[in-house]
Amino acid sequence: MIKFAIMSHSKLFFIFFIFLVNSIHSQEKNINDSIFFSNVLKKTSNFQHFKNFKKASYYFSQKEWDSTLIYTQKQLSIKKQDIQVKNYCYLFRGIALNKKEVYEEAINQLRLVSNNFKFSDRIKFYLGILNLKLEKYNKALSYFKQLESIPKNKLLYLNYNDIFDNIGLCYLFLKKYEKSEIYLKKSYQNETDTIKLIRKYVNIANLYYTRYQDDIAIPYFEKAYKLSKDLSISHRKIEHIKSDEKRREVFKYRETTSENMSVVEENRKDFKKALVYRKEMLKWSDSLNNQNRIYEVAKKEKEFAVKEKQKEVDFLQVENELKETQRNNVIYIASVLLLLLFVSIYFYREKVKRNKIIAEQKENLDALNNTKDKLFSIVSHDLRSSVNALKTSNTVLLDNLQSKNINALEGLLQKNSAIVNGAYGLLDNLLNWALLQTNQGYFHIESLRLFIIVEHVAYNYKPLLFEKELSFENSISKKALIYADQESLKIILRNLLDNAIKFSKPNGALKVYSEEAGDFWNLIVEDTGLGMSEATRQELLKDSALLHKKEHEEVLGTGLGLSLVKSMIHKNHGKFNIKSELGKGTKMIVSLPKTQPNG
Repeated sequence: MIKFAIMSHSKLFFIFFIFLVNSIHSQEKNINDSIFFSNVLKKTSNFQHFKNFKKASYYFSQKEWDSTLIYTQKQLSIKKQDIQVKNYCYLFRGIALNKKEVYEEAINQLRLVSNNFKFSDRIKFYLGILNLKLEKYNKALSYFKQLESIPKNKLLYLNYNDIFDNIGLCYLFLKKYEKSEIYLKKSYQNETDTIKLIRKYVNIANLYYTRYQDDIAIPYFEKAYKLSKDLSISHRKIEHIKSDEKRREVFKYRETTSENMSVVEENRKDFKKALVYRKEMLKWSDSLNNQNRIYEVAKKEKEFAVKEKQKEVDFLQVENELKETQRNNVIYIASVLLLLLFVSIYFYREKVKRNKIIAEQKENLDALNNTKDKLFSIVSHDLRSSVNALKTSNTVLLDNLQSKNINALEGLLQKNSAIVNGAYGLLDNLLNWALLQTNQGYFHIESLRLFIIVEHVAYNYKPLLFEKELSFENSISKKALIYADQESLKIILRNLLDNAIKFSKPNGALKVYSEEAGDFWNLIVEDTGLGMSEATRQELLKDSALLHKKEHEEVLGTGLGLSLVKSMIHKNHGKFNIKSELGKGTKMIVSLPKTQPNG
């Protein structure tokens, strides 16, 4: 709380600590100004249709600061926001954080308030006080000087005496004593609040006392002492003060001004007077302690009443135990019967559960067998189609070779190359899929630079991209580091690029880029090709091994490559997603972890 007392060591430079605490007290009094608070709450009543803001206003009025912070944050999280509601939210948050002594964040919130806010003067005052608490004296001074320049008829809910007082304190901390003296003297002119006047007298007394001007300082200490005495002429008068906080404030002012006078008299070597003041200080100190004792007595009385009530409860408990003994026999028999019933039900349910598991396993096994049969059927069909196409093409190739038709030969060779590459890719995918199914694949998770891997894989696809007249762009961030198995990542990329090229129209575009997503880097392969329907997209994202029906019958494919991609992404602790619209292209999104996965 407040501490104005001078240290007993003669001329000791204690002034900065004293004034800092004094400043904090001054600020707290202004924050609790009822006129300002009532006006703020009156203005916020116009925005009660905002549910979260309404709750924030209520908790602010009740001084429940944690709840105020929660509901203002909820209100601010809404995208479309009324500018005035935002201003009030930042004001509430600044005051609440100040009460919780989180001063830096309180400043950050108050600085977000618009300059044209109705209570902008009060905001500047808060910012000045908070910077004063953080010992940023030049910053605090800049805010108070802004307020000083405002005409009196436009200064809302503030008075110049408080502003002058804080400017004087700033100059004092900055050791600009002449300027401090000017403002501290101005601060108590026409002051009607007795408590503020006491504080301001002590402020200027400390200024002079620090500068060894005892003859000027001591009269101010005496004035503060006399005023504090008027606050509490008798105990009866104090008893009429309803607020406990106000009562303690009066006791504390009386105690500290007495202590100041005691130290002053000690320094003047008048130990008799010093002793009188010291005894008076102790009396008021005891008055503060007495309030704590009263609380302790009330607590003891409450504990005694609880013990007496406990005795009654114990007696009734013994009586109830006798009755419970009679009931226990009946309950015991009923419990045994119920236990037998529950045991019977348990074993029956376990039997049903086991039968259900067996049935599910059988269904899964049948589904896997069907998948296997379908896979080999599709693979054999596609391989047969590729070999047959190659056989037919070679026949035509031989005919053109005899006729030395060079243009036709070049086209046929490119076609043969595409057929062979497709067959090779199918066999490669089949081999990797078989290794995965039999757990024979080797995985080594390590840190990889995603840009380099994409560059290596994409290089092999330049002829295909050129042949289909597709533009290609690698925009992967060079800072993107992921943890994955290098070989499986290349297989994933090859299959995604194969699909993107396969389903792209001539003169289309193909892009590979990255996005940060929390603990993952998203690798995105985007094409402007045929796209797919929502039903197909959902089907592809399922855990089933193969796609049952093709979206585009004219495009060859087994669905094995995408199944392999999903399996390998899972092995790399990643995630897979697809964004697509029919006729508008497709985005294949692979999320890979930034850090070493556990396990």
